[in-house]
Amino acid sequence: MLGRFAAAFLALAAVGGTGFANAQQSARPSPFQTSILTLNQQRLFEESAFGKDSLLRLEADSRTLQAEIRKIESDLEIEERMLTERRATLSPAEFMPVAAAFDDKVEKIRAAWGAKDRDLKRQREADQQKFFEQVVPILAELMQEMGAVMLIDQNSVILSLDRVDITQKAIERIDERLATTPPTVADPTITAPAQPAETAPKP
Repeated sequence: MLGRFAAAFLALAAVGGTGFANAQQSARPSPFQTSILTLNQQRLFEESAFGKDSLLRLEADSRTLQAEIRKIESDLEIEERMLTERRATLSPAEFMPVAAAFDDKVEKIRAAWGAKDRDLKRQREADQQKFFEQVVPILAELMQEMGAVMLIDQNSVILSLDRVDITQKAIERIDERLATTPPTVADPTITAPAQPAETAPKP
């Protein structure tokens, strides 16, 4: 996350510092001046209105996915027991393709679970990236107000005064300016194969 935020800030400066210039024009006076400020990036995202909205959406989608997984697992267990019971009535030649079809079905469902889980993780990363791209001008504005020339993440700081930490101030300013609706998350539900594993006719 630190790398993406730094890249966004440098990209803004490379374009001509438009966001920073605008921040200078609208800067608010502050009694405290310092050349270096610190920021907790994780807290900035998670405690902002945008971040809270994103996390709530992703948590809801994750719960939906887990509930779907539990339901499909239960259905597969029932199907597996039925297949085990049928094994005694089938010859090896008859049973092998049936068992192979069931195994293939299970593997496809597991692959779908993995894909959906990765989608949720990518969505969180996309939300964070969008958030930090949008807050760069706001952070630049706070830097200008406080006379700062550098903003660093708290994870890179060994010791600092509390008053150089602008995390809370930044959260309040961001909530005033930034929309809270992150990108829409893809439907996390998993659809099991419509057809059950092929079964051989009973003798």
